[in-house]
Amino acid sequence: MDGQEKKMKVLCLHGFRTSGSFLRKQISKWDPSIFHHFHLDFPDGIYPAGGKSDIEGIFPPPYFEWFQFNKEFTEYKNFEECISYLCDYITKNGPFHGLLGFSQGATLSALLIGYQAQGKVLKDHPPIKFLVSISGSKFRDPSICDIAYKDPIKVKSVHFIGEKDWLKLPSEELAAAFDNPLILRHPQGHTVPRLDEAAAKQLSEWTASISRSEFPCGTSVPKNVECEMNNIKHEAIADPKCIEAPSAA
Repeated sequence: MDGQEKKMKVLCLHGFRTSGSFLRKQISKWDPSIFHHFHLDFPDGIYPAGGKSDIEGIFPPPYFEWFQFNKEFTEYKNFEECISYLCDYITKNGPFHGLLGFSQGATLSALLIGYQAQGKVLKDHPPIKFLVSISGSKFRDPSICDIAYKDPIKVKSVHFIGEKDWLKLPSEELAAAFDNPLILRHPQGHTVPRLDEAAAKQLSEWTASISRSEFPCGTSVPKNVECEMNNIKHEAIADPKCIEAPSAA
């Protein structure tokens, strides 16, 4: 198998009370060139949805959740079980080069990378190299934060932040936890936005550079890049259509 045929594995974690199949459908709206060099894995959460899903009537069940939490997102149930499950999944089905997540899935993805960087989990797994976070946020329990976000997380990361997203500020806080994040802003809410040609090209180049970094001819990603997809003075402009998925963090 030559270099062009090799694909880097990406674990994709869905949002609260949705499913791996739903996230796959959302991401399928993006230009295929973005993940041309990658194999995407979309597992379901380990717990059946414990209440009404926001995508009922939009996408068929079953629906799942990764863990449960209180209204303030400061207390978590089945959190340790979730982390243990994901680490086991990553070990058995990897190695995974990167993580992608929406909402609760993005929050978990960032946490796993931060935990690994601090030596708390995945000690025998190669370092996760990148993150794609869509409407993610940081955990708020100090005992978690003091480990996961202790130091700037030095992996390549891209963060989608919606202007009308109720997690806009938490998403910005999560992006700030990473070293030199790429921030892509869009005018929508809590959603996986569609991308126009310019935005798709930018992300495709970003992911391609990650793939090339596995080989001697790899190229680097520009540092401290931030684009507003709804602002004409920036390169990327959001498609006004999007797939709504109002999923809790």
